[in-house]
Amino acid sequence: MSAAQIPSLVVENLTTRFGSDRDGATVVDGVSFVLTPGQTMALVGESGSGKSATALSLMRLIEPPGRIIAGRVLLDGRDLLTMPERGMEDVRGGQIGMVFQDPLTSLNPALTIGRQITETILAHRDITPAEAERQAIDLLVRVGVSDAARRIHDYPHHFSGGMRQRVLIASAISCAPAIIIADEPTTALDVTVQAKILRLLHDLQQEMHASMLLITHDLGVVAAMADTVMVMYAGRIVEQTDVDTLFHAPRHPYTKALLACVAGIEDDRSVPLQPISGMAPDLKDLPRGCRFAPRCPLVQDVCRTTDPALRAVSRSHSVACLLVQEETAVV
Repeated sequence: MSAAQIPSLVVENLTTRFGSDRDGATVVDGVSFVLTPGQTMALVGESGSGKSATALSLMRLIEPPGRIIAGRVLLDGRDLLTMPERGMEDVRGGQIGMVFQDPLTSLNPALTIGRQITETILAHRDITPAEAERQAIDLLVRVGVSDAARRIHDYPHHFSGGMRQRVLIASAISCAPAIIIADEPTTALDVTVQAKILRLLHDLQQEMHASMLLITHDLGVVAAMADTVMVMYAGRIVEQTDVDTLFHAPRHPYTKALLACVAGIEDDRSVPLQPISGMAPDLKDLPRGCRFAPRCPLVQDVCRTTDPALRAVSRSHSVACLLVQEETAVV
């Protein structure tokens, strides 16, 4: 197995629940995937589908009443879910860097930008504060912050939204992590700034040969950035494949519905938008059978009684749908 094929992160049956066993909701339900070096995997779905909860679970940042109730998260063979908190402190920022979706609330308004980046560096590297500050300035230059030696002493409110996101990216990559988790990194930004931030993330990832888990609801971002895609609905992965297959040969009705919601697919502006009927289910009161059945245009009686498992329909394509048959024998 070549170095490029060695998994950076192996996630098995990750399950996270909020509330009690009787009255709570399972927000991440049996999620499994493998992320390899240099790969960008997108996790896509509607708001409330469990995407951000998945990211926070991987980092063990779920706060009560949430709790991880099952699964393994293996980083180079070590299970992060059983690791002592001191070990996780070394992993966060050191081996896994996270870019949050709202830089204004993710950055401490009472601390300078430089202080926040240098604290991350000093937590993971045995260097002097002066050297950490020099590295922080270099990082700000690297992510496109002009006059970095002066601006390192500014506070978050002195920066625009796009610049604050660049600061978060600088902090996330400050210790050259093997994995970057980007949770809706351009949600709060205008379209022109979004494109610049995405290009920056892509270039930095390629430069570091890092893996990236990109969480988004924007299929345009998926098309531009991802190698592989997981589609999430009501806490579960319902389709998983490479990005070309997802856009050109989707199999799950929910994935097809998401694509139909996007204007100008294949540059055909004559195709009208087709919104998904109904609402996503309440995770505290899930329907019997397939979770998408109440909204699915292809629903059959069996869908309302049988809960489909995610299964391979080809060598690189898995779908959780009772109506989808295997394309070829899976070997």
